Amino acid sequence: MFSLAAQNQAGPSGMIIILLYAAIFAGFYFFFIRPQKKEQKRVQSMLTALEVGDTVLTTSGFYGVVIDITDDDVIVEFGSNRNCRIPMQKGAIAQVEKASAE
Repeated sequence: MFSLAAQNQAGPSGMIIILLYAAIFAGFYFFFIRPQKKEQKRVQSMLTALEVGDTVLTTSGFYGVVIDITDDDVIVEFGSNRNCRIPMQKGAIAQVEKASAE
């Protein structure tokens, strides 16, 4: 009889703990996981829209113009010196500015 009363008292507190864990997981999802996924989608769409002639900013802080694109790599021309062409991964591009249609 005593153990039955103890089980009835433990039931609601166990439910509170489960709800607390669910709230913590939901908080992690909305504050950490969801924004990271949105950022990954933004970067992926930016890189898929990359075209020859676009001006890019690399993660190291260099501005350049895209002159060739392959599946995973791009060749970027830096500065006014036409001989400074460097192949790099698409992941090294931080920002893209579309070429003006003049």
